This record gives sequence, C-alpha cells and structure tokens, in this order.
Amino acid sequence: MIRCLFPALLLAAPAASAQQQPALAAVTIPAPIVTDHVGTFAGKRVAYRAAIESFDATTPDGKPVARLAAISYVARDATAARPVLFVFNGGPIAPSAILHMGAFGPRRVAIPDDVTAPPASFRVVDNPDTVLDVADIVFFDPAGTGFSRLAPGVDAKSQFGNVADARQLQQLVLAWTKAHGRERSPVYLVGESYGTMRAPEAAKQLAAVGRAPAGLILIGQAVNIIEYAQRRGNIISYAVSLPTLAATAWWHGKADRRGRSFDRFVADAERWGAGEYLTLLFAGDTAPLPRRQAAAAELQAFTGIPADHWLSNALRMTKTDYQRALFPGRLLGTNDARYVGPLEGPQPFDAIPDAYQAQLQRYLATDLKAAALGSYTTDNPFQGGLNDWNWGPNISPFGDWPYGRAITDLFAADPAFRLFVANGYYDTQTTIGAMDYLLAQSGWPRTRVRSAKYQGGHMPYTIDASLKRLMTDIRAMVTRQW
Repeated sequence: MIRCLFPALLLAAPAASAQQQPALAAVTIPAPIVTDHVGTFAGKRVAYRAAIESFDATTPDGKPVARLAAISYVARDATAARPVLFVFNGGPIAPSAILHMGAFGPRRVAIPDDVTAPPASFRVVDNPDTVLDVADIVFFDPAGTGFSRLAPGVDAKSQFGNVADARQLQQLVLAWTKAHGRERSPVYLVGESYGTMRAPEAAKQLAAVGRAPAGLILIGQAVNIIEYAQRRGNIISYAVSLPTLAATAWWHGKADRRGRSFDRFVADAERWGAGEYLTLLFAGDTAPLPRRQAAAAELQAFTGIPADHWLSNALRMTKTDYQRALFPGRLLGTNDARYVGPLEGPQPFDAIPDAYQAQLQRYLATDLKAAALGSYTTDNPFQGGLNDWNWGPNISPFGDWPYGRAITDLFAADPAFRLFVANGYYDTQTTIGAMDYLLAQSGWPRTRVRSAKYQGGHMPYTIDASLKRLMTDIRAMVTRQW
C-alpha cells in the first residue's frame, strides 16, 4: 500500500521503477451511488447526502484523459453560499483515503495517543469534529487511485508531472460544481504533503478560467521544498530543520530542557537556529573553533546528539540521519518521529495509514453501499524515482520551481483570498521551521495568512486534541472569522 506522503514514496520509488504495474480493473459508475445520513458536527445536527460519482477530465484541447470518481458529502439544505472543500492527499498520485478516514470524513479511524498501541486498538468512530456543519466536502482521487481511472489509450506517464496532475483536480472542481449547481459557491482546496504543491498549480489553472478558489489549506506543506531539501550545501535546510529535531528530542526525553516548557524550548531552537547556527553554517570552515565548539554543545542540548558528532560533521545532520542516530539501532518514524521501531522492515508509523486505507474499504462497502465497485485502489500508480516526475518547467541548475508564485498571484488578484498552513511538530518530512521560513519570505499579506503548529507529525490529526484544533482552525477560515 502507499504511504501517502511524497518523500517517503519517492525514496522507495527507484526499486519500484523496474516493476511493471499491473493493469487496474475498470470501474464503471453509470449513475451516482447515493446514501442519506444524519450526523452531529461541532454540536450541529446535519442531514447530508453521500455520493460516489464520476466526471470526465480532458486535456486543454479537449481530448479525454480520465474518468475521475469523487466521493462527496453535501448537506441536504446546502445553498450556493455554502463553501465546498476539495480534499486530497499527495503522493504524487495518492488517493485521499488518509485525509478521508483520518480527519475530514464523517467517520474516522481513532488512533490512541499512546504511540505503542497496537493496530488492534484502532477503531472506527463518528467524527463530530469535521467541518460538515459549515461546508460540503469532496474527495479527489487522481486517475489510477481510488475508483478513478485513465481514459483508454492514455499513457500513465503523461500524468507524471505537476501541471498535468493538477489539471485533473481543476477538471474535477469545474465538473463537480457545475453538476451540483455550485458554480458560485466558495471553493477551498485542501492539500496534504505533495498535495500542497498540487493545490497552487490547480488554483492557478482554476483562476485562468475564472474560477479561482476562495482559499488554500495546506497541511504538511511542501511549497518551498526546493529551499529546504537537505543538500549538503543548502545551509537553510539545516537551520529550518532544527526546531523539529529539538521537538523530537524534547518528546523523547533526550534534550537538555533546562527547565523550559515545550513551546519555549522549540521557540529557542528556532531563534538560535536562525541566528548563531545559520551564521556558523554560512561561515563554514572559516568559523572560529571556539564558536563551533560552543555551537556543537548547544546542538547537543537541543537534539540529544553528542557535540563531538556535530563538530566532526561541520555542524550538520540530516533529518534522515537523525532518525537513526537518536536511538542507535532503532529508527524514528519519518511521518511522525514520536514513533520508534526497528531499523529494518516497515516504517514505525506505517500501521496508521494502512489502517486508514483498510477501514475506508470497509466503510465504502457498508456505509456508502459501494461494494459493487470493487476494491478502492490504494496502490500508487507512479513509476520511477525523483527524476521521473515532471516537477515544473525548469531542468537546468539556473531554473526555479516557484510553487508559491501562484499563491502570490492569487493574493494579488483577489483581496478576499486567504491561506491557512498547518504542520505537525514531529514531522521530519515537511518541518515546522520550513513552514515559518516560507511565510517569512513570501511577501504575502499577513492579515490574510494564518499558520498553526500541532502536536503530532505529518498527519497531526492522529492525535484527538490536534484533530479538534485543526478542524476548529479550518472552520474559522471557511466561515471567514479572519
């Protein structure tokens, strides 16, 4: 099964690139599969309709690309003024199963806060925290995932790129809102991980046809990944990763807390990382030895890794190396570094996305009466490694991958456009420091941007308290409380 989150997927991709993906079974949805339900969300009783239906996606010149299947939840009394959230995971090319069963669906898989709890303790429960009291929700599954399929004769590789991938989402937004008479409804794109790179491109394409979204909600953001990917010479990446290492060390009892609270400790790591640490990284070999020694001692206090290691490695440690170094012979979870497991075998966190996907299969068959559609595809159809995805128009070392530029243009074009960015403290893929760096460097209007940090990892909603807070924050955005 896929792990949903693009760095983990891509690290595993080279081995898969030589494998021929099996042909997917065709899925036919001749008419929407509709079921009616009632639930209580944020204390409000809501009658809503769930639907599984398909929509055609085409190329810009009108050629068929895919038949996209969407799963939606719409209030029975919805009006044109009611917002619509289009929700999707990353991958690239991952289904929306994790956000569906982890956060936004009316039913979810409850994960115990105890990180050592076995999968047998996970259970499906009602989800009163989701935002169905104030917005309708549509889940997007790219072609080759879920019940979505490529059109006959379309080469899957033609969709292995940021622009083509985002066009599928653009096509779904246009088709779904037209079919449901919601062309005037405020639309919000809600992306996670690679989905946060899809969202700005899809928003750009929607704006080009006069249907710009009212806002973007980015969870585990990767908009500025080119700036914080941990190439050795990219000193920014080490500075902005330090708060995550510090949060992780604090949680595991490996940090020298010096009486500081968690919030104060992480904030101190961020301030020191952007100051003395970044200065010394910039100075490199020319930095005076006493200052490097003092910095190594401070890094030991923040991260739990001995000062000698920092000194002998030019004050650098990648997040991947840190996952193996904090507990020698053990491995921290990539998606959530609170989880610890053996070096070999599945990632320590993998049982959670696996549970989301397995329970969605059961939920679709029972609650949504979709058993006739067969298996909901969770395997990722993307073949290849990092270099086989078309990340953008630039292939030279002089180019740029400015995923945030589309957001800049959206702010400029619409004085009501807003952005919300959410990250978990223990996410070693898309870090809290990188989020802060993105917003600090963006030039975006501060009154129309909000960000939040949550206990948890790449999927902070695995923690009940973080799910409640995340949904409260999203509810505040779509009801325009700021």
